[in-house]
Amino acid sequence: MKIYRFVVVLCLFFLSCDQKTKVEKEVEEIPVDIKVERFDKAFFETKPEDLAKLKKQYPYFFPGNDDNVWLQKMKEPIWREVYEEVQKKYSNFEPVREEFNELFKHVKYYFPKTKTPKVVTVIGEMDYNAKAIYADSLVVVALELYLGKDHKFYEFPAYLKYNFEEKQIMPDVVSSFTYRNIPAYPDKNLVSQMIFEGKQLYAKDLLLPNYTDAEKMGYTPEQIKWCEENESYMWRYFLESEMLYSLDPKLTTRFIAPAPFSKFYLEIDNDSPGRVGAWIGWQIVRSYMKNNNVPLSELLKVNAKEIFEKSKYKPKK
Repeated sequence: MKIYRFVVVLCLFFLSCDQKTKVEKEVEEIPVDIKVERFDKAFFETKPEDLAKLKKQYPYFFPGNDDNVWLQKMKEPIWREVYEEVQKKYSNFEPVREEFNELFKHVKYYFPKTKTPKVVTVIGEMDYNAKAIYADSLVVVALELYLGKDHKFYEFPAYLKYNFEEKQIMPDVVSSFTYRNIPAYPDKNLVSQMIFEGKQLYAKDLLLPNYTDAEKMGYTPEQIKWCEENESYMWRYFLESEMLYSLDPKLTTRFIAPAPFSKFYLEIDNDSPGRVGAWIGWQIVRSYMKNNNVPLSELLKVNAKEIFEKSKYKPKK
């Protein structure tokens, strides 16, 4: 009997590998050629007298009519230094462009009606909430926030700086893409928020198949390991504290929002990473997809209540 079970498991494993290979082969055949425009270079290399031409070419990057704001930024020493650092890091953007090609082959496989966007690189205002923005036919990447977590410019908390790496560009783009495609959750309870986050993380499983769970989540490998080892404990805590259907807005900051650690108000807080609620939501969505044959585009539309009830989620011991 044990031998039979082993053979069955082995067959299922190879069947899964064959299916994955089949999908990846189909993805590879999808024609995608991402165009990149370096607005960051255009802006800082434009002569002041030619600003009007640049504004005409990129009107969406020039809100308001006060040219003095832009002329000042062009010559401000600190912003000139930021520009120089960006050019050192991204003088050759081709490797990143190739990653965009791979990403949008997967996007078009799972979302066939999606337009192939144009990528525009910028130097923004160090706004870590707008590092990479997907906007239908345009992807805007703020390169000043992808210079490496140890860069001298960054005076941010370590948990934020950790994701100021080139490797986080694609996960950030996928987050922006999926947030636009997931309907807002009508229920504001904790489990709905967890599953909302879990959907966009599951999308990374399919759209970024060569990325690790740590890279998808923006965690260190050690933080992923901590979540895996404490999954059952965390779930029991949520259940016993009757938090899943709670509407307490503080739970969002405790378990969903970016933070240096999660707030159980217990001794484990110092060891925990932030956003463990999002990580649990990811495991719930993964469990749902194991038990339900739903296309990714449809998964994003399924309401949280149905996902939770049909997920048969049970943490690993």
